[in-house]
Parts: sequence; C-alpha cells; structure tokens
Amino acid sequence: MKLKLLVTAGDGIGPEVTREAVSVLRLAMIAGGHELAIEEKRIGGVAIDTDGTPLPAETLAAALASDAVFLGAVGGNQYNALPPSIRPEAGLLQLRAALGGFANLRPAFAFEELTVNSPLRPEVVSGADILFVRELLGGLYFGAPREWNKLTGEAWNTMRYTNEEVVRVARVAFQLAQKRRKKVTSVDKANVLEVSQLWRATVTEVAKEFPDVALEHQYVDAMAMHIMNNPRGYDVVVTENLFGDILSDEAAVITGSLGMLPSATIGGSVNLYEPVHGSAPDIAGKGLANPLGAILTGALVLRHSAGLEAEAVAIETAVRKVLQEGFRTPDLARGNSQGLKILTTTEMGEQVRATAAKLLSTQLA
Repeated sequence: MKLKLLVTAGDGIGPEVTREAVSVLRLAMIAGGHELAIEEKRIGGVAIDTDGTPLPAETLAAALASDAVFLGAVGGNQYNALPPSIRPEAGLLQLRAALGGFANLRPAFAFEELTVNSPLRPEVVSGADILFVRELLGGLYFGAPREWNKLTGEAWNTMRYTNEEVVRVARVAFQLAQKRRKKVTSVDKANVLEVSQLWRATVTEVAKEFPDVALEHQYVDAMAMHIMNNPRGYDVVVTENLFGDILSDEAAVITGSLGMLPSATIGGSVNLYEPVHGSAPDIAGKGLANPLGAILTGALVLRHSAGLEAEAVAIETAVRKVLQEGFRTPDLARGNSQGLKILTTTEMGEQVRATAAKLLSTQLA
C-alpha cells in the first residue's frame, strides 16, 4: 500500500524527535514492501515567523489532501505575549477542527524497565495499560458563548455536547475495548453537571450495542484518585474534552515520562498523530530530547491509517527491547546512570531503527 503522510515538525524539539520517528516509520514501510510519500509543511511558531500565521493555508490544504498528518510539537516562550487566537497552539486547534478527528487516543502504559521512573511504587504501576479515548471537538474548548470581558472583570466558557457527539466517541471506545480487555470506564461529573448527565445516559445506551464489553461509570474527581491508586484496574477510559486532557496528563506518571507517550486523533477525514509531550524549548537543539514517544506515535500511524498491525507491533517491540538493553535518553536515566547507556536523541533513534530492522527482517522471512 501507499501512505501519503504530511509532516509538520513544528517548534522546539519537534523537528528532532519527528526526524527519528519518520526514519523508523519509513524503515517499517519499506521492509513491508509499502511506499511512504512524505510532504513537509510549517505549523506553529515557525509558521508565525515565516508566514505570519500559525496555520498557513498551504499547510491546511496539504493536510486535507493527505492520508495522515504527523505533528511534532508547537509553542515557544517568545509567543506567549501574542493574543490566544494567533499563538502557535491556535494553529493546532484549527488543524484538529479542520481534519474533523473527534476521538483522541492517548495510551498510558508501564514499561517494566521504567517502573523506577514513576513516582508511584513499582507494584502499583507494574502491568498498567490504559487507553484514554478523549472527545476532542466539543466541551469547554469549543463551546460558545465564550468571552473574557476585561471591562466588567468577568469571563465565561460554555460546556456543551450533543447526543450525536457523545455517541460517536463512545462507539470508538467500545470498539477499541473489544480488541483489548473488554472493559470501558466512562468518566463524567453527572452528580453536578447536566452535560455529564447527558454524557452518562448516552454512553449507557451505546453500551447496549456491545454486550461483550463491560461498562462502569466514574466521577472525574474519584477517577483522578483511582488512576493513582489502582491504574491496573482500567482498560479503555472514555471521557469529554477537559476531563480527558487532565486525566491523560496525570496518567503520564504511570510511564514515568511524557516523552514516552504517543497519541492519535481519529474519526475525521484525515487522522492526526502527535506525541503527547510539548515543544520543550529549553532543551531544543541539545540532543537531549526523548524521541520514543514520537517513534511510538509512528506505530499508531501504521496501525490506524495504514492498517499495518504487524509493522506497528515491530516498532513497539523494538522500543521495548532497546529499553531492556539499558539504553536511555537523559530524561529516562533520572540522574542514575549506573548500568545504563545514555544516548542522544539521534543515537536513540538509530538504536530503535537498528532493532526494528532486525525484527522486521525475521518477521518477514
């Protein structure tokens, strides 16, 4: 098959980690006898500097004409004084809305080799594997009316959902759970919010379409505690935009580093893929960035846009093997490098690429 991929590396460490991810992705495609056509465009701060806008028209056009979009990261301290509507992050929100992806998939998993990195005890996080399905186009982030009235000293946002918006993201969650451990946890605040009452009632109705999947409901405040106390008790977690943003970031402590986590946004005309971490401008260009989250995001591209499950698993297995062999970027060493091999961003990418090449060669043979 042929995959047309738009790469928008963005700002800060985005170009560094994206380069390594695309290199591994290309290797996997070629090894499987497939073709990867890559186009590169600007987004975020680099686009503001060059084009005067965080999302140039040519970037958006190229995204809509692609099979998938791979984003590095956007943002930088030099843009913080700009109005929110023209900051780098605004370009990302505009891109998400234009592509129409409504389900954001954010895994939170524990690598046995990295359990010492988590602030939680190893016996708590060991074996944890949660997939957050976050509704991405509704709720407070997009609801209207919204305003900050500086004259009156007031500000307001609107949390709004329709039945249809909840149904479609809930179905994605249940379908993914059917391929995993067949359990969905729906998170809301139905004891206070009418929007959450709609959410809970709708998810309950959708669950009837999937009798093989168990459904439970949790309030968001309780869920924040349960994730820390018993992360192994959860499989697929589906929730609205704001709650999903907060909970999935909180769950990053399970893995021990934001640099390890991939994400995918699916359901629209073109899927959008991006590692969870930000642009980290303080370490940009120093070879310190962890590319593993971006590389694992490449595996999601293969799984959800190319339909190449074997190649996706090969990349994920290669990352695990590299960790088993003691290779780390500085964020994963946590000041304790005894017995570990500390690598730069490029060196880590090379190590994963070499390991993936061996796995794919054996697998295809």
